[in-house]
Amino acid sequence: MTAAIEIHHLHKSFGALAVLRGVDFAIAAGEVVCVIGPSGSGKSTLLRCVNLLEQPTSGRVFVGGVDITDPDVDIDRVRQGIGMVFQQFNLFPHLNVLKNLTVAQQRVLKRGEAESIRVARENLARVGLADKELSYPAQLSGGQQQRVAIARALAMGPELMLFDEPTSALDPELVGDVLHVMRTLADDGMTMMVVTHEMGFAREVADRVVFMDGGTVVEEGPPHQLLGNPQHARTRSFLARLIHPNATDGDAA
Repeated sequence: MTAAIEIHHLHKSFGALAVLRGVDFAIAAGEVVCVIGPSGSGKSTLLRCVNLLEQPTSGRVFVGGVDITDPDVDIDRVRQGIGMVFQQFNLFPHLNVLKNLTVAQQRVLKRGEAESIRVARENLARVGLADKELSYPAQLSGGQQQRVAIARALAMGPELMLFDEPTSALDPELVGDVLHVMRTLADDGMTMMVVTHEMGFAREVADRVVFMDGGTVVEEGPPHQLLGNPQHARTRSFLARLIHPNATDGDAA
């Protein structure tokens, strides 16, 4: 299979703090990979290095075969093929939903107004919000805003979607609608890298689950294997603490 993402010996430090310590990682085209691990393990930093929102300290990152760590790369062109969905929704509060979906199409992709509106409406329908195009972000629930953010990313026609804990800012009862949209994207064959704490989603949707800790990939494998029968003691400890939050590492291991 063609590699959508290839990461080779990636390091990232913030001053004296080493956040990524030699990560090697790849995602095939059409694959859904969920990245899990404790806070501070480097998950989000790894994700942000994939579109150079964070500049790696060393190592190489390839997206669709293009070395985005090459100083001469046209990163803006590469980013046009990457959709990014953050914890916070990052919608333009002064624009209605339809305008939120059309402005980048028109300014970045140079689409005409009629075409950008058509694409926007198609993607609002994909996320179940066709009736909200004239609403403003403040009039929507958190879950609806996140679905608008997903639709906005999809409207740019990405080949790869990156999700940075997309449900972590949502009330629990709003999480399901967002995860349903993401399941649909997976079923449609979208390549997805998802940093998440939603173990049920990872178990159901991911082709592969990657467990990170201390800035390294500790273990990876199919969901039934990594979540059901982890081989590394640190993975077992992390998963046990999700079930028994008050357990110590010694208890969980």
